[in-house]
Amino acid sequence: MDPTTDNAGQAGYAGHSDAARASLEALRAEIAKAVVGQDPAVTGLVVALLCRGHVLLEGVPGVAKTLLVRALAAALELDTKRVQFTPDLMPSDVTGSLVYDARTAEFSFQPGPVFTHLLLADEINRTPPKTQSSLLEAMEERQVTVDGTPRPLPEPFLVAATQNPVEHEGTYPLPEAQLDRFLLKLTIPLPSRQDEIDILTRHARGFDPRDLRAAGVRPVATAADLEAARAAVAGTTLSPEITAYVVDLCRATRESPSLALGVSPRGATALLSTARAWAWLTGRDYVIPDDVKALALPTLRHRVQLRPEAEMEGVTTDAVITAILAHVPVPR
Repeated sequence: MDPTTDNAGQAGYAGHSDAARASLEALRAEIAKAVVGQDPAVTGLVVALLCRGHVLLEGVPGVAKTLLVRALAAALELDTKRVQFTPDLMPSDVTGSLVYDARTAEFSFQPGPVFTHLLLADEINRTPPKTQSSLLEAMEERQVTVDGTPRPLPEPFLVAATQNPVEHEGTYPLPEAQLDRFLLKLTIPLPSRQDEIDILTRHARGFDPRDLRAAGVRPVATAADLEAARAAVAGTTLSPEITAYVVDLCRATRESPSLALGVSPRGATALLSTARAWAWLTGRDYVIPDDVKALALPTLRHRVQLRPEAEMEGVTTDAVITAILAHVPVPR
């Protein structure tokens, strides 16, 4: 192989990687035109896209969960659909169904809203388990099977599901199997005082959350940028020490006296993936322990289960994971 040609190829690959990173970093500024003060959530959504994962957004009503997903789709030039999950929602309302055409005397498939790039599953815990489970195959296999025929979903495909943490009457808590399908669980906090002043000022000046184009949100990254970014993330170096550190953290959750359920190997794999994506986003082609720590809470908090006695004492999963991060030795 000609070294000159090889060096040129590496330089070209690095250039594509840098361009893709710059495009994804521009998302923050673009989404900030519509959403104020939610940088961690924006970063989490980008990490999920890089890892081909899904996101569970938890926050009280009115903290811009829906607007956040819509702004992300607009800034990425991706198709998005929203489904309001209600107790009477049927699986076919999500996945699609066969419809009889009287003119041709044949059944044809009518795609449901899941056939999109970004699916916003609003208040997912308000629909019964039968309908919740209709998303399982879509999230894991990236396809929908109707009448025995598998139908692939578009690429990229991300489910951003929301749930309200304060209202539990008439809800159906997500089972562990479905929670584990979400790469990240992001908590959307109430804005700070200054952020809330900025929000009200924007609305007083005529900001309409239903019209993102008028707010100035424009596509700053394409599906090609995302694919190049994913390839670059896959090339991020993982040392044996980092892999062992992730394993030690996850094994510590299984031994915690406060937890009835610890992190599974799937969760450990997820933490490794999100740490790689975060390392690449911050400009490195290798993972350090701080990358693992930065993504530990959103990646693991929904994969563990508190013991009843710990829950009664007011212990939270975030507190347990934070204590484990402080206790497990960090590789040098």
